[in-house]
Amino acid sequence: MPQFSTSSSGSTSGSSSRASAVAVALMILMMMMEVPSAAGNFYQDVDITWGNKNAKILRGGRLLTLSLDQISGSAFQSKQEYLFGTFDIQLKLVPGNSAGTVTTFYLSSQGELHDEIDFEFLGNASGEPYTVHTNVYSQGKGNREQQFRLWFDPTTSFHTYSIVWNPLCIIFLVDNIPIREFQNEEGEGVPFPKDQPMRVYSSIWDADDWATQGGRVKTDWRQAPFTAVYRNFNVNACSPSSSGSSCGSKSTDSFSTGAWQTQDLDARGRKRLRWVQKNFMIYDYCFDLKRFFEGLPPECKRPSSL
Repeated sequence: MPQFSTSSSGSTSGSSSRASAVAVALMILMMMMEVPSAAGNFYQDVDITWGNKNAKILRGGRLLTLSLDQISGSAFQSKQEYLFGTFDIQLKLVPGNSAGTVTTFYLSSQGELHDEIDFEFLGNASGEPYTVHTNVYSQGKGNREQQFRLWFDPTTSFHTYSIVWNPLCIIFLVDNIPIREFQNEEGEGVPFPKDQPMRVYSSIWDADDWATQGGRVKTDWRQAPFTAVYRNFNVNACSPSSSGSSCGSKSTDSFSTGAWQTQDLDARGRKRLRWVQKNFMIYDYCFDLKRFFEGLPPECKRPSSL
């Protein structure tokens, strides 16, 4: 399977505005402390926030399940907030007829003008593929959806879903393969999440009014409970701090260390991104002229760097 690669010096599409973003971000990073990468323990790393009986931490904290029934869904959130980092979870999605259900893994701040970086997994009828829904919010505004199918069955084994968030860009990855990159284009007037610390969240809930085929296929409650299974929650990130500690790592092992702070996709990574977007993307807001009939968002108008 192809592997993800990055370039610590930035891609050839870099601009002076992106260079400025890096300079500002490095100043911010110096005011933070690094949260080291380590094998996660759910007892130590998260709080159950919804549906207590439907959320279970098992095997000494190495496994977590979230379930949905007709009474309640369930959710957890990270104990810490972060400002930039890499966030990984291994997830086995709801098997069988999962129509109407949504399982999530995302970052979010709080408030009306919140920032958010979303993975949402939209269930489907038995034998039909899941839809992976991604979105980026900045200052309370989203509407930047891209959707994908997967090239495997996500219900039969664990797969790794990752978010890389640094001052240059946001990268969504599946099994270390990039499926989406959202670049910092603040110089072009595009808001980018960079000032608000965010927590990691995950949930499962009923959304049969829209999740599956536009709401045409409803949740079959005879199949309940619907259960998603999580393991290996890993974070290598920065937490806001007044200590003045450097947010860096002495190691050089790509995104498993502090190297993520100024990295984006290199030519090899972009080749893999093109492969995914050519073969598995089913929706891109930048091509939805009916929705944006008054004009596409500014980030959609720049020449593609892919």
